[in-house]
Amino acid sequence: MQDELLTIGRFARLCRLSIKQLRHYDEIGLLAPVRVDIGSGYRYYAREQARDALTIALLREMDLPLAVIAQALAAEPERRAQLLRAERDRLAARISRDQARLEMLAGLAEGGLPGYEVTMSREPERRLAVVRAVCSSAEIGGKFEECVGRLLPVLGRTGIAWEPPLWGLYPLDLEERLEIAVGAQTSRGEGMPGLEGELLPGGLVVETMHMGPYARLPLAYHALFAAIHERGLRPQGPVREAYLVGPAEAPQEELMTRLIIPVQESMA
Repeated sequence: MQDELLTIGRFARLCRLSIKQLRHYDEIGLLAPVRVDIGSGYRYYAREQARDALTIALLREMDLPLAVIAQALAAEPERRAQLLRAERDRLAARISRDQARLEMLAGLAEGGLPGYEVTMSREPERRLAVVRAVCSSAEIGGKFEECVGRLLPVLGRTGIAWEPPLWGLYPLDLEERLEIAVGAQTSRGEGMPGLEGELLPGGLVVETMHMGPYARLPLAYHALFAAIHERGLRPQGPVREAYLVGPAEAPQEELMTRLIIPVQESMA
């Protein structure tokens, strides 16, 4: 039987993997040899394993996590397709984020930091009906759309009057997992079926207006937080975004977002 098997070196060359990789995949249970010599510890592989090994090499080249690859290899065709589609969507989202970063870097290289007019004002108290979600900072865009899809149908069914624009509420610190909320201003303070009530207290705020895609919002936040620290103020959560002109109303370059951060004067 050993004559029908391939040594780890020959199998590695056949499958365009390194010996080190094959040993690692064996150790984690991803691709085990069909035979290990008890005396020498040499690993031997069957030619039938080449397809799995080549698939692993291909998916690793696409930067898929080993845990996902293991699930895909063990899954039935339908489940495997679901896993790969999910990774495709993850990669597409990452490419979109990287493209936005490239555009920001190009703009910064050509013209430096864009100028934002940062002002201080007093914001009135607002009562919002909100829906919430927990996500990573990279998932905020998708979760925001999901929240809007939950919020508007409930407002429509209940007939509750609300005042545009829609609001987004975000924590000051972008931790690994964070809670966001999307809401609409209403006259009702109590919770409603499918929604929660959120009272935004009035008070001193620092704000600016952002024109353009949401991917460039970090530039506006840079200006806001720089102004807050330069003025010796203390930022308070949640950070508020008011979507004055949204994607359904205008092209990306014409989106209009009001960014508001509550502040307190430093006691120092």
